[in-house]
Amino acid sequence: MDTSLKGKKAIVGGGSKGIGRATAMELAALGASVTVMARSKEALEEAVEGLSKEKGQEHHALVADFSNLALLKEMISGHLFACGPCHILINNSGGPPPGPVHTASEEEFLAAFTQHLLANHIMMQALLPGMREAGYGRIINIISTSVKQPLKGLGVSNTIRGAVANWAKTLAGEIAADGITVNNVLPGATDTDRLAEIIKGKARKQQKAPEDIAEEEKSHIPAGRFGTPEELAQAIAFLASPAASYINGINLPVDGGRTGCL
Repeated sequence: MDTSLKGKKAIVGGGSKGIGRATAMELAALGASVTVMARSKEALEEAVEGLSKEKGQEHHALVADFSNLALLKEMISGHLFACGPCHILINNSGGPPPGPVHTASEEEFLAAFTQHLLANHIMMQALLPGMREAGYGRIINIISTSVKQPLKGLGVSNTIRGAVANWAKTLAGEIAADGITVNNVLPGATDTDRLAEIIKGKARKQQKAPEDIAEEEKSHIPAGRFGTPEELAQAIAFLASPAASYINGINLPVDGGRTGCL
């Protein structure tokens, strides 16, 4: 099975921590040159230092704010001009704050739509010409199992993640003939800072200990535990590889069996 990414270049959003950082490490281990993007310069530089580097690999850190679309366009264009085209795009950004949908403000929806769908779109448009020229492209969006089954207390996230999933499915049908695949990876409860924040919020609201909330959450997962960022990264890296060339337009849950539908 060909999972080598030697000679390939990848851009990973949210690459300073959690699933993004684990993905950057996995792609680098398979031979790709990786650019990690996030808002914290210090955390990005630390992430780059942790990437494996063999002959021919060059890793970069790109400080970016996905809420500032004009600056994002400028930064990604400058990076591609300096470093050349990229073959793999991992769209990954921190989720919207939790809360019920009926109390969400217009500003919350607009901020999430900008940070997720529009930022993904800008990144795709910037990288697409290089992918087409190479005859190889992988666009992988890290979203949520909520696109299959909405999650309680994540109203804005449920809404925007669904929009991203349908954007990706539409795009997958438009550019597949160019040797480019577009897929979505749907993390379940994964041991990241975001999950910890959600658990703390539920604990405050229910006046329970965070540990009790965590155990309750695990009870809904057939695997009986939270996933790890590394487990998500392995699924993402496979979809980025030549071995996944005929997998296109799918939503892949990586959730220990939690999602209650096919």
